[in-house]
Amino acid sequence: MMNLLISWVGRADLLAADDGSNGADGLGPIAQALGAGRYDSAVLISDYPKEDVTPFLEWLRPRSQASVTACYEPLSGPTQFGEIYEAAVRVLTESLEHHGEDARLTFHLSPGTPAMAAVWIILAKTRFPAELIESSPRHGVRTASVPFDISAEFLPDLLRGPDERLRNLTAGLPPDAPEFADIIHRSDAMARVIAKARRVAPRSVPVLIEGESGTGKELFARAIHKAGPRRDSWFQAVNCGAIPAELVESELFGHEKGAFTGADRRRPGHFEAANGGTLFLDEVGELPLPAQVKLLRTLQEGTVLRVGATRPVKVDVRIIAATNRTLAEEIAEGRFREDLFYRLAVAGLHLPPLRERPGDLNLLLDRLLERVNEEHAGQPGFERKNLSVSARNILLTHSWPGNVRELVNTLHRLAIWTPGPEVVAEDVREALLPPIGAKAGRILDRPLDNGLSLPDLLAQVARHYLERALDATGGNKTRAARLVGLPSYQTLTNWLKRYGVEG
Repeated sequence: MMNLLISWVGRADLLAADDGSNGADGLGPIAQALGAGRYDSAVLISDYPKEDVTPFLEWLRPRSQASVTACYEPLSGPTQFGEIYEAAVRVLTESLEHHGEDARLTFHLSPGTPAMAAVWIILAKTRFPAELIESSPRHGVRTASVPFDISAEFLPDLLRGPDERLRNLTAGLPPDAPEFADIIHRSDAMARVIAKARRVAPRSVPVLIEGESGTGKELFARAIHKAGPRRDSWFQAVNCGAIPAELVESELFGHEKGAFTGADRRRPGHFEAANGGTLFLDEVGELPLPAQVKLLRTLQEGTVLRVGATRPVKVDVRIIAATNRTLAEEIAEGRFREDLFYRLAVAGLHLPPLRERPGDLNLLLDRLLERVNEEHAGQPGFERKNLSVSARNILLTHSWPGNVRELVNTLHRLAIWTPGPEVVAEDVREALLPPIGAKAGRILDRPLDNGLSLPDLLAQVARHYLERALDATGGNKTRAARLVGLPSYQTLTNWLKRYGVEG
């Protein structure tokens, strides 16, 4: 197994090569670490110009038994966390591909800026498990012990990014919200939505939850119900998209005996069944227009009129509705009533997709895998699963169009199909579902009229194959470049920027 030292090049390292005045016995932090540790290779990242670093490399190589390579990653500033993070991930991915994904990593915290050290800590505790070291002339080289749950006050101020709006949203809320404990999150995006949900929960106003499939809309609806005044009454969940159009009114509002063929008895609908509690209308955007009219009247008057009845029945129901459609677009297309929208959206929540929840995916992987292990425990031949570094990297770079639901199902497949305790990269590639979407039409032989645009057509082809290559390689740009016949990952990066493909 290869021992890899990864480090930024710092000013002290360059000065040590110039006059030997820095570090222990004239060595800078990098040379000091290489002299104290048994490393097979050192990968050095520099945002200094190449001409400034070349003399340092020539000075360093004879002083170490490890092979030394340099990667040049220009930054717009030494505290640009986003750029530092992307550069570090890029170099680590290439290094593991070259030296083997089972290489043992060590990150050197001392060279470079505090922002660079902070990024090493984050990567070592998340995507790229690694040993952390620091060095100084007084204490020499030693392991840096940093717990996983790093308190925010120990990170640089720029990492905190205080969100004044989030503080305002959470002001005055009770310190504990056990009803929302099942919503696993770390990101500010989800924290803001949860804060809004906690604010609206004690009030019996209607709530409209919008979000892509698999983002946890029903989980939020149940949490709002449990945190509200109707927690001890019914929570009635109805999937509006699963009810045949001709039965929607009967299912929601009930019917009288003889109201239609087969109605052999009076039957209350979901509104009456949920009386005093909460009615969750999932996929409310699927309701046909006639049912929308009747739903609007029920919300306005607080009564339901069973099919075939002449007298309305009083009901007291809190409505929480959810949809994976964008109702504003549905209204513009004439498929959803604007007046009903405003009745439902007294309090509106928009759940962000997983790709817009930075920092949540790693936490979700660990928590959900633990749940999956518990669910499969005791089944014949099952061994608890853990993720290798390479497997975790592929899961972290997947786009997750099905959001948390797709993630959970993928982990269940891994639990079933992975033969041993460790999940490796190939296991993940086999468990991920292929991209779902409409198949592109024929590229060749299209008519030359009808507004054909050759640049748009070529861009469509380029995006298609670039996305496939990134998905097939788990985001590894070097291998993706080979798959599509490009000479290097730098060239691939240029193509990704040109055609607007997420790297």
